[in-house]
Amino acid sequence: MQNPKKYIPPVSDSAVRACAKMNLLGASRIPFLFVIDYEMRQPLVFPLDELEKANVLYRIDGIGNFSSQNGVAHKPVAFEKHPVDFAVYLKAFNRVKTHLQRGNSFLVNLTQATPIEANLTLLEIFLRSQSKYNLYVQDNFVVFSPETFVKIKNGIIYSYPMKGTISDHVSDAENLILMNPKEMAEHATIVDLIRNDLSVFSKNVTVNRFRYIDRVETNKGGLLQVSSEISGELPEDYQNKIGNLLFDMLPAGSVTGAPKQQTRQIIHESENYERGYYTGVFGVFDGENLDSAVMIRFIEKTDLGMVFKSGGGITALSDAQTEYQEMIDKVYLPF
Repeated sequence: MQNPKKYIPPVSDSAVRACAKMNLLGASRIPFLFVIDYEMRQPLVFPLDELEKANVLYRIDGIGNFSSQNGVAHKPVAFEKHPVDFAVYLKAFNRVKTHLQRGNSFLVNLTQATPIEANLTLLEIFLRSQSKYNLYVQDNFVVFSPETFVKIKNGIIYSYPMKGTISDHVSDAENLILMNPKEMAEHATIVDLIRNDLSVFSKNVTVNRFRYIDRVETNKGGLLQVSSEISGELPEDYQNKIGNLLFDMLPAGSVTGAPKQQTRQIIHESENYERGYYTGVFGVFDGENLDSAVMIRFIEKTDLGMVFKSGGGITALSDAQTEYQEMIDKVYLPF
């Protein structure tokens, strides 16, 4: 296996246009929603007053263009998942592990697509979702993400990288994940990467909280996830270049790895499918402030049925069976 070349995918015309549109709307303080795919090939940007025509729904912290669950029929849920065989996952895992052992990367986010069956439509899943960040796009995909990408409030930019997941059914789960050396190294790597990303546009970057527990409820019970909080101070006119600010930070470090560009090549070589909008970002600029999410917890409609995309961070200390199970545990419905 050769060392990966530096991976610099071409900047698409669509990304250039989307960035310019976001800068223009930001400078004019016009509220808008953005949806940017992992490879930044098909970004979407809509002023908020155009969302109904575009058939796009969102809800962030209970607020959006559809904020109420009144009238939603809560019928019993049938949900089955059919993950790839362990042998298929192991082949990709071993490829990643070889790169890690050779020092080509410190951390690689490896993901797979899991076919699922459910007695709910994408719209019904969106309407019933109880996550912090919810998105429904044109009956193509739905997102119910617990992970903030960046949040901007009163000129301060915040990021909350989420790395480390364990079922709360596991005995002493919180201590197990917080004391695990592999999980600790993985999380520290991403925090350092995000600090560097924020430093491009902001000053006085600080890690305010390091490795605290978030709880996520699922249809199969609770998950514990480890997060940190990082912040920096933006220039007063950041809205004028809000598109550049966001695109320069992409793809999100928590769903890529470090070093970012070289790790993207390893991901490109190792995964056997296109991520598309999965692990991209979406968010809303309200005219002054911004809130956004990493598009994890992602279900997509395909010609062969619905697919749930999930994964996790791989380090040199990772165990294939444990990582495979984490990928499966992340396939759930958020209610």
